[in-house]
Amino acid sequence: MLFDLDGTLLDSAPDLAHAANQVRKQRGMDPMPVDELRPWISQGARGMITRGLGITTDHPEFEPARKTFMEFYAQCLSRQTTWWPGMDQVVEQLEAKGIAWGIVTNKIARFTEPLLRDIQLYDRCAVVVSGDTTPHPKPHPAPIAHAMNLLGLSAEAVVYVGDDLRDIQAGFAAGTWTIGCDFGHHVEEPLPRQWGADALIQKAQDLYRFL
Repeated sequence: MLFDLDGTLLDSAPDLAHAANQVRKQRGMDPMPVDELRPWISQGARGMITRGLGITTDHPEFEPARKTFMEFYAQCLSRQTTWWPGMDQVVEQLEAKGIAWGIVTNKIARFTEPLLRDIQLYDRCAVVVSGDTTPHPKPHPAPIAHAMNLLGLSAEAVVYVGDDLRDIQAGFAAGTWTIGCDFGHHVEEPLPRQWGADALIQKAQDLYRFL
């Protein structure tokens, strides 16, 4: 069972929001509540800048703001990040059953590996694939295919779990089973029920029936 990271396995919204609010503060703007930024965490830095500053990727200030965000985020990676509610028990069940589990994320290795080491998860993963491990991030199938290759598993033996359309697209393209997470923080179309995942869960504990 392979997992997306932000918004799926971990609740990293408080730290991502903190970095976004540092960028806002630098620009004389008031902080935004974490829950207003949470729906965009699966989009990483792009989502934090798009929502946090209200500018799109074609805005001339987007790239400077993204770089500043990355600098702030590097300083607060694991300050408040924790398990997505219930995911710690899911992982314990996987380990108890001898089912290999790992992470395939679009978060770049510069952040993924220190974060996982900080929260003592890195050595528990059978595989960790970051957004810059392969030439193409999700929704391209390359990251998931790379994880399967490292694990020596065929696609039909793998389930990919994610909270973003790109996760489901990447899983389909790689040939795996897919489970979409409808954890209530999506605000943009298409919504999880429209992704076409093999299954949809509303809470982490819903994964138990698939183990």
